[in-house]
Amino acid sequence: MTELVQQHVGTHTGPDKMSVAAFVQRAVDPDSGYRPSNGLVGKVVRGQSYVITPQLVGAIAAGLNIPREVAAAAAHLQLIGYEKAELKGGAPATLMRRLGAEPGEAEREVAEKWRHNTGQ
Repeated sequence: MTELVQQHVGTHTGPDKMSVAAFVQRAVDPDSGYRPSNGLVGKVVRGQSYVITPQLVGAIAAGLNIPREVAAAAAHLQLIGYEKAELKGGAPATLMRRLGAEPGEAEREVAEKWRHNTGQ
């Protein structure tokens, strides 16, 4: 989910990026009305640690104008990863195309990050 947000939000805005403030104005979960703070979105953009909640997933989907299922697939990928068979269709496959990633690449990155953070 971090990478998905980083592709579209940040301080180095261009024709395909929006500022954090502009994103926060759009990022409202339609089910709960939850809107993440500028500080939380800044953490996401900087790749810092944050807690993923269903309300945050809905807000990010709204802010990026993408289906909630794709944002949820990004959260799933970030937290758990996917097996190759799961990436053949649906929201996970759509997400991988949006990220330009090959199946397995993200899982390797998550494993490496875990090893680096835990020393295991």
